[in-house]
Amino acid sequence: MKNVLVLMHDDAGQEARFQAAVDLTRGLEGHLRCVDVAMAPAYMGDYADFGVSAALLADEQAREAENRSRMEPRLKVEDVPYDWIDQTGSIRDCVRAASALADLVVLNRELDGTSYPDMRELVGDAVIKTGKPIVAVPQNGTGFDLYGHAVVAWDGSRAAEAALQASIPLVKHAGTVTILVADEGELRVPAAAAAEYLSRHGMRPEVQIVPVQRNVSDTILEAVAALKAAYLVMGGFGHSRFLEAAFGGVTRRMLAECPVPLVLAH
Repeated sequence: MKNVLVLMHDDAGQEARFQAAVDLTRGLEGHLRCVDVAMAPAYMGDYADFGVSAALLADEQAREAENRSRMEPRLKVEDVPYDWIDQTGSIRDCVRAASALADLVVLNRELDGTSYPDMRELVGDAVIKTGKPIVAVPQNGTGFDLYGHAVVAWDGSRAAEAALQASIPLVKHAGTVTILVADEGELRVPAAAAAEYLSRHGMRPEVQIVPVQRNVSDTILEAVAALKAAYLVMGGFGHSRFLEAAFGGVTRRMLAECPVPLVLAH
């Protein structure tokens, strides 16, 4: 895992994405690719509206040019190799295209108090359409602690398997690894098998089974806090036909509230 892609865009989550991406690139001894997207208006309108839409797009491109002039000098003093690409268009299409040779994509979880850009939708599209692991950081995040306590949410599902396997290059750096099971009965693949899998990669994970008092989401959030997790690895996707409903309830809640970075895979 050497190629880290990060979305650069002048919004409330950019600083958190930037800090996490730099930490990950440095820790993985990798290369950082910054894709700065000037977002085209979602609806260009009819011919009469073309001038208004063009003006909005020109303003967005100017803001992102200024964003690059502000952020790139900071990158130059970081101890990471990087390149920067400028894109104009749909943020989903631009991230998807830029991720072609990425090993890891850094985005935000749902931004607090704003739906612009819609990060939950972007994360869903990126996880499903790119096939790459996604690191979704909180808006107020201050970095990514690669060497801290990695917590893996385990429900024995195929999505959990995918997330565990995709996260190995990260988890192997963790100081402590916990496989967290919100006990809801018999699992298709038991947590002991997941622990054995990690042990073959040189890790010594602990399995912690916690009873569900109210619901699974609350149980995971409470465990993340109690364990002082540096980040949370999880799959947990549902099987909806529609992208906007692609996340199961637990994943949706984590994208809205998780206080630490999420590592997601499908």
